Amino acid sequence: MLRVGAALAVVLLQLVLFGYLHFRNPLPAPVAGDADALARRMVAAVDGPAWARTQAVRWTFFDGAQHLWDRARNLDRYTRGDVVVLLDLSTRRGVATRAGVTLAGAARDAALDVAWKRWCNDAFWLNPLEKLFDEGVARSIARDDTGRDALLLSYRSGGVTPGDRYLWILDEGGRPRAWRMWVSVIPVPGLEASWGGWQRLATGAWVATEHRMGPVTQRIRDVRGADTLAQLAPGADPFAALSR
Repeated sequence: MLRVGAALAVVLLQLVLFGYLHFRNPLPAPVAGDADALARRMVAAVDGPAWARTQAVRWTFFDGAQHLWDRARNLDRYTRGDVVVLLDLSTRRGVATRAGVTLAGAARDAALDVAWKRWCNDAFWLNPLEKLFDEGVARSIARDDTGRDALLLSYRSGGVTPGDRYLWILDEGGRPRAWRMWVSVIPVPGLEASWGGWQRLATGAWVATEHRMGPVTQRIRDVRGADTLAQLAPGADPFAALSR
């Protein structure tokens, strides 16, 4: 067993080293330019006002985790396997069940913590453009490989991993086609992920569902959006347990 574990560790190290050597990119230096104007152009390209009208969203993330996000009340239902968490995103309080059994104490707190971190990550991949003008976000202009303007963001606070930086690379219409990431959870600096598979929600907002990173393509599936939660999840309030 120890030999298998050691062999696996060597393989993982080799994969990280390969990625570091072949997919890393240097962090570009900021240049003069109107970063806020470029950010607004990006938002317009994916119909930011339509996203603001989208008060309920559901989607399945890369690994099969599912979310039902009530944006009007700032609530999220996170489902992974037999674990279901109803989370108030404003207070980080909620209820959690495993195989239909309500969790309590440390088990509940651990499930809530996982759900909070997963929402921060998974909702960011769903639509990070709504975070462009958040407090603690520094925006500047940099150049992509072709010399065109790109948007360089530094997240100084908020979320789970403050200090992360992203370079948005845009197409001619201002829609994102890729970003490069200098983030603490990825060992390859400047790893590029494509933004493709654009899908228009019923509300009119656009979201990207395909992200190619090196040889791997990750997909967000079953994305739906609506003006109200009742349109997306008719019947009894799926978050009723939070008020009990």
